[in-house]
Amino acid sequence: MRDRLAGLRKRARGLLPKWAAAEISVLLALVGVATGLLVFAYIADEVVEGETHALDEAILLAFRSPGDPADPLGPAWLEIAVRDLTALGSTTVLTLVTLITVGFFIVDRKRATAAFVLLAVVGGALMNYLLKIGFDRPRPDLVAHLVDVHTLSFPSGHAMGSAVTYLTLGVLIVRSEQERRIKAYVLGVAVGLTLLIGISRLYLGVHWPTDVAAGWCAGGAWALLCWLIALVLQREGRIEPGDAPPDERADARRP
Repeated sequence: MRDRLAGLRKRARGLLPKWAAAEISVLLALVGVATGLLVFAYIADEVVEGETHALDEAILLAFRSPGDPADPLGPAWLEIAVRDLTALGSTTVLTLVTLITVGFFIVDRKRATAAFVLLAVVGGALMNYLLKIGFDRPRPDLVAHLVDVHTLSFPSGHAMGSAVTYLTLGVLIVRSEQERRIKAYVLGVAVGLTLLIGISRLYLGVHWPTDVAAGWCAGGAWALLCWLIALVLQREGRIEPGDAPPDERADARRP
């Protein structure tokens, strides 16, 4: 029975040409970019008009003990764990992860890909900085902050930064993998980290929920856009091939 199912899956994949599958992926990525930008624009418009204030307050208070906005839900160890988790979206950690990934591509003789990764992450960080200045939204003062913060609130730098970094690195790394299980694992880890880091900012009381949601939307759209640009550059031969067979990748690295 298992062999029969495997044969059916193999024949089904053969019915769809490789170029058609690639074009479908591009179309889905474009839809994802457009959706992310539209949702971000909608959230931003609602925030500017003050329409999200009641919802923001309700969600933020849900993470605190009833009647005590200074006391987060759960035991003391949970607060410590959330602080550790939120650090994965800090500028220091994201910079370190980016540099390690860039170093990996350099060692793998994919210098153009390394440069693209660096520019993609730095570009996303710059976009977040400009958006913060443009919207100039203060941090929430409804509950006590469990960590020190000194920047503006919208969109969340941790939520957007983790999406830009982890999702961008994830979609670029899977270009070099053939196994779907590995691709699903890498993207699953990237998405999971992004979601957990964003939620940690709400638990710590340093962001409104709409800050985090907007950061996810903008960061996710940026990651998909970077994947599309990488695909175009790869087809033009400006960066090293990612999902070519091993023998073709070896030929591409030869001078």
